[in-house]
Amino acid sequence: MSTTALPKMVPAAFLSVVLIWSTTPLGIVWSSESVHPTMAVLLRMLIALTLGALIILIARIRLPWSATARRLYAVSSIGIVGGMLLSYFAARYIPSGIMSLIFGLSPLISGLLAQKILNEPKFGPMRLVALVMAFIGLGIVCSSKLSLESDSWIGLLLILSAVSLFSLSGVLIKTVKINIHPIASTVGALIYSTPMFALAWLLFDGTLPIETWQPRSLLAITYLGVFGSLIGFISYFYILQHLNASTVALVTLITPVFAMMLGAQLNGEAITQALAIGACFVLTGLALYQFGDPLLNKLSKKRASRKR
Repeated sequence: MSTTALPKMVPAAFLSVVLIWSTTPLGIVWSSESVHPTMAVLLRMLIALTLGALIILIARIRLPWSATARRLYAVSSIGIVGGMLLSYFAARYIPSGIMSLIFGLSPLISGLLAQKILNEPKFGPMRLVALVMAFIGLGIVCSSKLSLESDSWIGLLLILSAVSLFSLSGVLIKTVKINIHPIASTVGALIYSTPMFALAWLLFDGTLPIETWQPRSLLAITYLGVFGSLIGFISYFYILQHLNASTVALVTLITPVFAMMLGAQLNGEAITQALAIGACFVLTGLALYQFGDPLLNKLSKKRASRKR
């Protein structure tokens, strides 16, 4: 599709996704500074659910409640509850930049899971190289953090579990065949997810020390509720409709870089040499995973045409 045929809002939506995904890890760190992680994520979900429900009512968007729709909401909640809850707990142990970098591995993990669940073809040589490079980078990042801080391994395990559940949810969503508005699927998933966040708050905290909550945490929760959980999701589905998959995949390459820069500038997070090297390996692996095979195919076609 040519860029001239794109709707005017597509560039703005793409930029919105990049900015929102880049700032979300830092928002998670700030929101749980003075608010317990379970309460921070619960408030975020309540804001998103309230706004989403209002949009559905005002725009008169249909919210399906068939067995298939409920299955979609249930599998979507795996990524929302598992991915977000574990990410909020991880934010107490690792910097926001590392959280974003590890979440960037989701396309690779999704690809591995899709082979088992969706019977997709196994990785070719280029994607296997990409996988090895990305996990070498992850190993460098993890080893540097483990050597610097004794409890960082907790955060690393939590965020790896979070991205695994997020990827699993994304693959399972593909098994549900239903035509549904993205806002309706968001609200349906939030209806399923929000009670689980409330249960997590009761189990892990259950208190309301409002007097200790700081303005920065409350602003971060509001930002994540409005932008991270609602506008970002709608923008993401919008660009999926108008851009090809390879262009949308650029988001996973751009956001970790911005997230690490923001963490360093706004939150004093150190970018060590090991982190920089590990990040280069991870991002190179992601680039090879997304664009390596198409590039090889183009090169092979050019060579074949020259031989003729």
